[in-house]
Amino acid sequence: IQALAREFGILRDAVKISGPSLGTRWTAIFLGAGIASIRMAKQFFDSCRQDDGKGRKLSCAGPDLGTLLASADAAAGEKVFAKCTACHTIDQGGANGIGPNLYGVMGKPIGGHAAGFAYSSALAEKGGSWTWEAMDEWLTSPRAFANGTKMSFAGLGKAEDRANVMEFMSTYGGAPAKPAPVVAEEEPAEGEDAPGAGAGPVEGAEAAAMESAGSMGADQPVPAGNAATNNDGATKVDE
Repeated sequence: IQALAREFGILRDAVKISGPSLGTRWTAIFLGAGIASIRMAKQFFDSCRQDDGKGRKLSCAGPDLGTLLASADAAAGEKVFAKCTACHTIDQGGANGIGPNLYGVMGKPIGGHAAGFAYSSALAEKGGSWTWEAMDEWLTSPRAFANGTKMSFAGLGKAEDRANVMEFMSTYGGAPAKPAPVVAEEEPAEGEDAPGAGAGPVEGAEAAAMESAGSMGADQPVPAGNAATNNDGATKVDE
């Protein structure tokens, strides 16, 4: 947002040089566009900080990792991995270079899978294993994942590229089970109560219904006081 404001400020100063009347018109145009852009950006980021009414924060990060991996393309990942070949090999038995050989790295201990390679203490002391989640964080920003790492690569900004690279890497030595895609909760149709929602049973309604069912109608004969009982046990009503 600050960068946008700075850019529009530069443009505003530039059009002022071209003349008062022209500068005024262009200033109004650029300032209007700038304010609109800043407001839209603010609304976008504010929406990311809100919750969905169920106590969960909304995310603007796009599909979850499980969803991305479910459709990941190893062939596309191989093309992205070409950026890594300056420092890494991935074939089984490949030599370590500036970086370690990456065959079978998925699922292995962080900072220790390649024998004979001198890992940085930042990575060697990280702990854990190369899960899909850990590798995704590493590929996003190695320095953020392990501050002090010797790896100079800035990272892969696109989540799809990271998913594809990991899919490609998993074809060399296998990988642990992928995280399951997050299943979005279905919203109930308009006018339809969600499970457990809506009006519950009304207190006393069941009892009232039973009493009503057991009560006698207006046309039902009422046994007389001198009613007799026949041999079958049925009540005989005087007429």
